[in-house]
Amino acid sequence: MSPVSLAIVGAGDRGSGYARWALAHPDQARIVAVADPSEERALALARPSGARVFPDWRQLADAGRIADAVVIATQDADHAEPAEAFAALGCHLLVEKPLAPTEDECRAIVAAVERAGVIFAVCHVLRYAPYTDTVRSVLRSGRIGEIVSVQHLEPVGFWHQAHSYVRGNWRRSDQASFMLLAKSSHDLDWLQYVVGRPIRRVSSFGGLKHFRPENRPEGAASRCLDCAVEPDCPYSATRLYFGRLREGRHGWPLSVVTSTFTEEALTGALRHGPYGRCVYDCDNDVVDHQVVAMEFEGGATGTFTMTAFNTGGHRRTRIFGTHGELSCDGQSVVVNDFRTGATTTLDVTPTGDATAGGGHAGGDERLMDAFVRAVATGERDLIRSGPAESLASHLAVFAAERARLTDQVITVE
Repeated sequence: MSPVSLAIVGAGDRGSGYARWALAHPDQARIVAVADPSEERALALARPSGARVFPDWRQLADAGRIADAVVIATQDADHAEPAEAFAALGCHLLVEKPLAPTEDECRAIVAAVERAGVIFAVCHVLRYAPYTDTVRSVLRSGRIGEIVSVQHLEPVGFWHQAHSYVRGNWRRSDQASFMLLAKSSHDLDWLQYVVGRPIRRVSSFGGLKHFRPENRPEGAASRCLDCAVEPDCPYSATRLYFGRLREGRHGWPLSVVTSTFTEEALTGALRHGPYGRCVYDCDNDVVDHQVVAMEFEGGATGTFTMTAFNTGGHRRTRIFGTHGELSCDGQSVVVNDFRTGATTTLDVTPTGDATAGGGHAGGDERLMDAFVRAVATGERDLIRSGPAESLASHLAVFAAERARLTDQVITVE
């Protein structure tokens, strides 16, 4: 089979990650076009493959169907228009999660791809991670009986919250999307996938507890570079970014702050850019902790907790069944059998850590492999995150946020 030709729309961190996979697998995929308003970013992605560069996705679309498939990795609010346009051209689509910041736009994207009949996948990378296969295999085998309830924790990490959701691109719901959609749509989607049933009812509680002006320490400056209390602040931008620079860790999140990896360039970025701001002096409004209670079709129940106040790492899950219990942390799966009293530990060796910089524990790589093979062969069953299932999990997320804002139990449409 000839390699699948790809166009990358959005040359930021996520688009770059998918492009790196294509460059590492030239027998499977080749990049033929890159569209991004930043010529520097676009050229950096396009140069290794000799791809054409476009300053805007509209100009790429005007060129016609020059690629078999399009990867849409723009900001959340900029997914719907290009997705609908490229679907109409007959391009297969891989769209970064979340699909879009509104229900109407999510439905419009799904309608467009179904109307066009193109292969479509959402980047719900957790569905593709190796440990997910192990969890699903145990559950489908019946070893713990019927699933009765689930506990699931997403430990966002104190530094990740500060980087992405206080200082960064996802700090405001009106400019990107609310926290549950921006960060945790992965998780509600993953829970539906492993339980094997859609979420039917939700309630939710949470808010912005800590990263607020009233919690600013006495004597704190507006920027970490000027701050007398910075050495004792857990959210110090100076410590986070200069630490990674000096260790030679130039990938995410440092690559978001600066593209030139020198102390002078980083100092300038922290002096003048958003990532050097005091976390108590930003314009952020997304929550830093949230709990969702849910009922699955068939009556099983679950709780999901997202919190910034931890050291991060893999998600942690416990699933309780009528015949046993399963717990997993992204690296191992432990099964307790009520009938025999036996405890079995199944090791899962991830190919990277749980962050975007670590490839989501192998999920990014396996997503790209599945999508490209589906486009090359026409085997749609390779896609685990297609239009119907992705829309269902997005609707559960929107319902959960409505439940939080209105203090109600919401039935998912």
